[in-house]
Amino acid sequence: MQFTSEQRFDDGVLEREFTLGGIPGIVWTPGSAPAPLILLGHPGGLPKMYPRLVARARHCAAEGFAAATIELPGGGARPRSAAAEEARADLRRALAAGEPVDDEIVERLVLPLVEQAVPEWRTALDALLSLPEIGGPVGYAGGVIAIGTRLAVVEPRISAALLFAGSFVPRSMFEEARQVTIPLLVLLQWDDEGNDRQLALDLFDAFGSEEKTLHANMGGHTGIPQFEGDDGNRFFARHLK
Repeated sequence: MQFTSEQRFDDGVLEREFTLGGIPGIVWTPGSAPAPLILLGHPGGLPKMYPRLVARARHCAAEGFAAATIELPGGGARPRSAAAEEARADLRRALAAGEPVDDEIVERLVLPLVEQAVPEWRTALDALLSLPEIGGPVGYAGGVIAIGTRLAVVEPRISAALLFAGSFVPRSMFEEARQVTIPLLVLLQWDDEGNDRQLALDLFDAFGSEEKTLHANMGGHTGIPQFEGDDGNRFFARHLK
């Protein structure tokens, strides 16, 4: 992990940008140390997502959590995949036409992303937990929900997850969902124009966790109510502190 810049906000939160094996990322740490860590998932494109990510990170830090994120494969300045771009274009055409999204399109778009992104997240977690400011335990918060689902199955250091049900999940991953056992809080925007509501409900039903909670709010993809951030912090406080 090589740090490339840092700044300290007026609330005492230290933000440091880094690269790890050519992958850009950001870590935010509160004044207290060592702090539990929350991995911030997102749909890709760190420069565009930064305002939302830094707000989420500082909200976490206010409750004593460190937070970190990395760029997704194909996001930001990372190399694009021709196959992923083609699948994304097919998805957008189906949504624009009001047609059902074929499972094959979702498989082509999401599965390669999960296969590449999850090992990268685990490598980043190795590096982050080596920092003296971070002591664990670890939570995951955000999307892509398929990435969060795979991480919840294969990464034993993640103790709880807050998942954003705002992206498609391949049907082939539902068996993985049944293997998830950690506590879950799932956020669903009822009128999300780019998501399949029934698929999201079916996925929630499939999760094998004994403790799982679904919060469904009216509104589109970016309309998650601000109070859900407070609920998320309380959820992580129960399981990471």
